[in-house]
Amino acid sequence: MAEGASIRLDRFLWFARIAKTRSAAQAIAEKGTLRLDGRRIERAAAPVRVGCILVFPLYGQVRALRVEALPSRRGPPAEAATLYTPLEIQRPNPVDGIESGA
Repeated sequence: MAEGASIRLDRFLWFARIAKTRSAAQAIAEKGTLRLDGRRIERAAAPVRVGCILVFPLYGQVRALRVEALPSRRGPPAEAATLYTPLEIQRPNPVDGIESGA
C-alpha cells in the first residue's frame, strides 16, 4: 500500500487474525478499552497506519502490538503474523518490597 495509507481498525484486527470474525473485531474496537497510539478508541472505523501501537485487553491478557504492514486480504496465520510485532508490557514493580509470590 502507498505511504500514508490506512485501513479500518476492525478490518486490521480481522485480517491480522487477532479476532476470529469481523463482528468480534468491531466489538473489540467499540468497547472503548482499545488504545491506538495512546488515544482511547470507541469506533471500528478508526484509521490504522504502519507504525501505530495498539493496546487492548483480549482473553484476560493485555496485548500490545506495533503495526508493521497493512494487509490486503485475510491470509493464512503465517502471513497474518508478519503484519504486527507483539510488544512487551512493562509490569509495575512491587511496592515496599512485597513480592508477588509471598
